[in-house]
Amino acid sequence: MQKVAPIDQLAGIYCNSLTRYSRFLTREVSIGNIPMGGLNPIRIQSMTTTDTMDTLATVEQTIRMVESGCEYVRITAPSIKEAENLANIKKELRARGYDVPLVADIHFTPNAAESAARIVEKVRVNPGNYADKKRFENIEYTADAYQAELERIYKKFSPLVKICKEYGTAMRIGTNHGSLSDRIMSHYGDTPRGMVESAMEFIRMCEDLNYYNLVISMKASNTQVMVQAYRLLVETMVKEGMNYPLHLGVTEAGDGEDGRIKSAVGIGTLLADGLGDTIRVSLTEDPEFEAPVARALANRFEKRGEGLGSKDQSLRSGTPNSPREILNTPCLTYSPFEYARRVTSPVEQIGGHFHPVVMVDITQQNLKDPYCLGQLGYHYSAGLDKYNISDLACDLVYLGDELPSFSFPGGLKQVYNYQTWLQLKDKYNCHPLFGWEEYLQAEIKDNALNLVRIDAADLSSADLSLLQPATIILLETKQAMGMQEQRTFFMALQAQNCQVPVIIKRTYADSAADQLMLDAASDMGALLTDGFGDGIWIDAPQNELKLINSVSFGILQATRTRISKTEYISCPSCGRTLFDLQETTQYIRSKTDHLKGIKIAIMGCIVNGPGEMADADYGYVGTGPGKITLYRGKEVVKKNVNTPSALDELIEIIREDGNWVEVEG
Repeated sequence: MQKVAPIDQLAGIYCNSLTRYSRFLTREVSIGNIPMGGLNPIRIQSMTTTDTMDTLATVEQTIRMVESGCEYVRITAPSIKEAENLANIKKELRARGYDVPLVADIHFTPNAAESAARIVEKVRVNPGNYADKKRFENIEYTADAYQAELERIYKKFSPLVKICKEYGTAMRIGTNHGSLSDRIMSHYGDTPRGMVESAMEFIRMCEDLNYYNLVISMKASNTQVMVQAYRLLVETMVKEGMNYPLHLGVTEAGDGEDGRIKSAVGIGTLLADGLGDTIRVSLTEDPEFEAPVARALANRFEKRGEGLGSKDQSLRSGTPNSPREILNTPCLTYSPFEYARRVTSPVEQIGGHFHPVVMVDITQQNLKDPYCLGQLGYHYSAGLDKYNISDLACDLVYLGDELPSFSFPGGLKQVYNYQTWLQLKDKYNCHPLFGWEEYLQAEIKDNALNLVRIDAADLSSADLSLLQPATIILLETKQAMGMQEQRTFFMALQAQNCQVPVIIKRTYADSAADQLMLDAASDMGALLTDGFGDGIWIDAPQNELKLINSVSFGILQATRTRISKTEYISCPSCGRTLFDLQETTQYIRSKTDHLKGIKIAIMGCIVNGPGEMADADYGYVGTGPGKITLYRGKEVVKKNVNTPSALDELIEIIREDGNWVEVEG
């Protein structure tokens, strides 16, 4: 058993270091023949979507998942009959030569959990609905009433703990943002702190029963809430002498590019800080497509610790760095536990209260053809000689030393290398980009906007007090994993009360499209989640402009720092799902994806319905074969609507609220 970290280890901080990668050492937990935590690799898992009572279909899908990279496979067990059938599934898998550890997913039903714990290697319980109540009721609890509820839950929960101890079964205590109990909600509100306390109550009960084979998760569809909850969890566990391994995941991330980016923002932000022992990427796709995405995320951070064994744990340590090393600035300049954007003085609508901007390099394009800007959201009409601008239109383009032969749209800023900018006869909407020394020596600058390249590693040599008004920093890093270096720079700016806006630039010279989404979302998402950055520039010369632009806006959307499109909160499907989730999601998307800023939840069953879609404006939830219940927020608006008319009914609700917009023809 790994040694538990000292209580005061992190001194109020949630990770070993904010300025360099250092994986937080957790307790090793046995899950079948594949241990998790400690010095083990980051484990990959997913969840079946078949009917648990269909043994062969579940076995065959499990095998596909294992072949795609899953090291643990989770299967829903909504009642005791499904829990008991796990024995048949496990027997068939073992007969076929697959000994993958199985995890039973439990909601509401203690007897199913107790049955499953005798069969599978791990059970997942949700504190919000395992032994607690979720009826969306606001109840005032006195201290005595609250304690009485805890004692009731203890009695209901302890039989499962004792069975797990007897059978050597691991347990995940999995808190979900959308399914906090009425008791927790009444006391802590719908907050990350409430999520943490919900799990901690169950952890303390386990420890009281001398049971420690635990894994903990804090999942949410809102990446800011998810990240804050995990950070608070680690801080709280350390204060109480605990270091249980973490299961990372963003619930209901969606599908396609959006689902991958949203997952990478949440999971990647925490992995970059050395947190996380197993990950599940929840996509509204077949589960075998989730594992490769999760593995690609994990591999990027696993490489940070290559070659480290038990005698060399400098980057995989539960031992804290010194406060000076952790902060590398006079003090911690921001709260990692709540979002607050860094205060800046705006320049040309960049910084201040303006949303973060998107900048793109177009030096490799045909700058004699105005149609090239169509990939960036500016669609040229030759007949009208004007541009139609979409909601995903970038804000600045870098032209270097290239000179276009057509007029740019008025809202698009052009950025040139300084010497080329000097030679421009018409400098309207054109702005210079300097190197640091070039900036200091330049006698002529732009009155409106100047951009200055600064490498985050040069913080000590760049006297930022020399920056003049109308200047923006373009923050770069040469490190492949340079998030911490850039974050250190931002903390130094705050410590010096320097309010110059910053555009974050990251270069991905060789990243293919799929990897680019994950890398950029992890790197930039981590900084934006902490409130750092007034714009982003993804430099990826091997990729099409349309993808780079789309990924940029996707990252801002996933971090909730700039909303430019409809957001879909759709569950990844499981054996409880009551309709074809992938097909339905695409159909709803096709009719509503023009509703900028609206959040629509598409849930396969009542378990992942009113709770998991807590962050949505509207909900479409399966409640029976061919039946859908429609929600406005957490409020049921229409029950048991026939599936063929459900989307039209949902659109009518949106229209009644004044949130419907007709598609421009």
